[in-house]
Amino acid sequence: MDLRKLKTLIDLVSESNVSELEITEAEGKVRIVKSAPVVAAAPVTYSMAPTPVAPPVVPAVEVTPAAPAAAAAAAPQGHSVKSPMVGTFYRASSPGAKPFVEIGDAIKEGETICIVEAMKILNEIEADKSGTVTQILVENGQAVEYGQPLYVIE
Repeated sequence: MDLRKLKTLIDLVSESNVSELEITEAEGKVRIVKSAPVVAAAPVTYSMAPTPVAPPVVPAVEVTPAAPAAAAAAAPQGHSVKSPMVGTFYRASSPGAKPFVEIGDAIKEGETICIVEAMKILNEIEADKSGTVTQILVENGQAVEYGQPLYVIE
């Protein structure tokens, strides 16, 4: 292995998060290991005389329980339609198309209400309950998690 190639490998290891690199070629084997930076320790002085030590001061913290009304306001009222998978949420079948449902629309159980794209597959999500759409909890094009509420139906 020539010297220029070896220097290039050393530079790559030193500039990256790689801590060790081993390469075997016909001419031989090279192993480059990056060591941790050495930090100089501050000098420490010891005294034989006893020093009074005060107990640590712990500040008092008052914990108040969250108000039930605040928790109820955060949770959507009504039936939540949840995402059955991880993916990207779409309200319409294509970018220029009309959304499947809007707030205030009456929907029937089994009706397609959105699409969740996962691994380049468009999965139509159907309403699992009939009613009126009262909230849309996710923005178009937003990533969603498994079990994340998408719509609220009353």
